[in-house]
Amino acid sequence: MSLLSPARLHRLHEVLAGYVERDDVPGLVGLVARGDEVHVEALGHQSFGGEPMRRDTLFRISSMTKPVTAVAAMILVEEGRVRLDDPVDELLPELANRKVLRSLDSELDDTVPANRPITVRDLLTFRLGFGVVLAPPGRYPIQQAIDERELAIGPPKPATPLAPDEWLRRFGELPLLHQPGEKWMYQVGSSLLSVLIERASGQPLDVFFADRIFGPLGMSGTGFVVSEKDLPRFSTAYQPNEQGRLDVYDGVEDSQWTVPPAFRDGGAGLVSTADDYLAFSRMLLGKGKYGGERILSRPSVELMTADHLTPEQADSGRLLLGEGRGWGFGMAVVNRHLNAAKPGQFGWDGGLGTSWAADPAEDLTGVLLTQRSDWPAPWHAKEDFWTAAYAAVDD
Repeated sequence: MSLLSPARLHRLHEVLAGYVERDDVPGLVGLVARGDEVHVEALGHQSFGGEPMRRDTLFRISSMTKPVTAVAAMILVEEGRVRLDDPVDELLPELANRKVLRSLDSELDDTVPANRPITVRDLLTFRLGFGVVLAPPGRYPIQQAIDERELAIGPPKPATPLAPDEWLRRFGELPLLHQPGEKWMYQVGSSLLSVLIERASGQPLDVFFADRIFGPLGMSGTGFVVSEKDLPRFSTAYQPNEQGRLDVYDGVEDSQWTVPPAFRDGGAGLVSTADDYLAFSRMLLGKGKYGGERILSRPSVELMTADHLTPEQADSGRLLLGEGRGWGFGMAVVNRHLNAAKPGQFGWDGGLGTSWAADPAEDLTGVLLTQRSDWPAPWHAKEDFWTAAYAAVDD
């Protein structure tokens, strides 16, 4: 018996094809999998006027990197090389003895001592007390300090020119914005985990990812750099301008992703394919095991995919989390019925136009990869994709 309706999958095709036909985006790849069934739509082109889209086209998955980084950290937790509730001070001494701003608009020296150290759990749950400041550039002194130190906290381009140790040294000069454990703030926890993973494992982040996650799962197209031989299947990334037209955000031959970054950022730096990310998703749906390879234990995956936020913490991040979602380790978790998604669905989007979620109750994975960023003008391809994906469930 089919677990996905062929007629409803045709509707999914029509929905996604409409975005390409209207030139809202040059092309995209949409994947829906349930049980052993996998349906893939590769539509349009890799760039306007470029080569046809391929099932194995490479996309910048941006913040879909964060769940991978969380899995890597949990591998080290399981091996006893880091502990969830230990201070990070031993591995990241630059973060010891934190100060906290009295208020967001305070000068950098207007601080109070932190109530406690930052822990590994704080990094995973984005409750370390620091993250993206959702305000116009330069509005607050802390934003100016971030820019002066070239920390590039935000979209993955431009990348920071700093190597991990220097990045962390400069970050350590800044006060926190909130007390550790107090509020949910986006992004920086994954970047700090990148340095922690390297120091705890003794390996560069890309090597640890390849050895412990990508290799065992067969994710051969996923990494921080696109090699010359893979450029023919690398898509161009676009960003809407003020008139709504799409400008090139990152090309192919001159792409930032064709050279090794100074700082391999576990918050936003990976490129990947739909099938590679399906393997990663199936590993999590399989409670840490996929294709005969066990990456994590069942209890670790259950911990990662549980909601760790209080209602107040979730409310403070509502602009990014959206309604009905909390946060696990490196990914969002649905905590009430949200359209068709049930409580327990987990996943996350990438700001350069990608989306992933897994629903254990339906044994369902969806991956949407587009070349159009979500900012400054949101569009509705992700919402329509998820509506059509759930509508294709056939039982």
